[in-house]
Amino acid sequence: MSASHTPQGTTGLSYRDAGVDIEAGDALVDAIKPFAKRTMREGVLGGIGGFGALFEISKKYKEPVLVSGTDGVGTKLRLAFELNRHDTVGQDLVAMSVNDILVQGAEPLFFLDYFACGKLDVQTAATVVKGIAHGCELAGCALIGGETAEMPSMYPEGEYDLAGFAVGAVEKSKIIDGTTIAAGDVVLGLASSGAHSNGYSLVRKIIEVSQPDLNADFHGQRLQDALMAPTRIYVKPLLALIETGMVKGMAHITGGGLVENVPRVLQDNVTAILHKDAWTMPPLFTWLQQNGGVADAEMHRVFNCGIGMVVVVSKDNAAAAMQQLQAAGETVWQIGEIRARVGDEAQTQVV
Repeated sequence: MSASHTPQGTTGLSYRDAGVDIEAGDALVDAIKPFAKRTMREGVLGGIGGFGALFEISKKYKEPVLVSGTDGVGTKLRLAFELNRHDTVGQDLVAMSVNDILVQGAEPLFFLDYFACGKLDVQTAATVVKGIAHGCELAGCALIGGETAEMPSMYPEGEYDLAGFAVGAVEKSKIIDGTTIAAGDVVLGLASSGAHSNGYSLVRKIIEVSQPDLNADFHGQRLQDALMAPTRIYVKPLLALIETGMVKGMAHITGGGLVENVPRVLQDNVTAILHKDAWTMPPLFTWLQQNGGVADAEMHRVFNCGIGMVVVVSKDNAAAAMQQLQAAGETVWQIGEIRARVGDEAQTQVV
């Protein structure tokens, strides 16, 4: 007969006693299934619930190359907690990864998410995942799986963290790598929807210092609405533009702003000259700069300043590319040009 290890006078402990509610996890899976179902596309084999997510690559690719990306939402989540707004951060999560793989010409195929919390609030988690599914719809990719981790004592009550993983495919011969970019080419800038998901440690510091009323009117909306606007997803309009063969290079303007992201698509022998008066900096960035006393150079290094995606095309194709993007609903400006690089000068200059 085995000896009992339960202390005398106590009952056996359960996982729920330790802070993990299996039933809540099951309820979340049931709640998010309809959202995930709406994102299904050709190639998905099976649904949510398996140990691994299965996806069959389309036969339209002769030499498919898989392109993958992963990211989070950063400290924008802290604003979401403080404002109790969880409906937009899911789109931020998807956007950060799908926009990244898009710049190499990849069509996003599927997405997985990781949601970690101390105690699972089913309603909050379902709201977040609904936003993830909406982002996947905008990107045309399937929400094919994910993980919800309830980890007591790891996160404060009411808080969670997010990570996302996108996988796309591109024909090997059509990978966009910037190697054809040459002096005389034109730089187009696509409008951002706000600060997207970058620079929020500085945003929160500015809020802390200036103590604004986040519910006050700000150019026709509340200030908090401007601050929490979800990241724009550029996938469908840019995939259509890529099909025309006009795109030479693209840069997703994330952490590091214009000056650090544009060089990532340039060869060593060229530089991009961007003209800051070529586009209108949205009121949110003007507000951040004024209330934080932020220098111009720091603004361009931290924030997208109104340009969420950069596209490089030849001068001959610039008008047609702009027309096609505008017809697809994008706001686009010609913001600069490519010229030969002199010495070791900076590869992107905002003048």
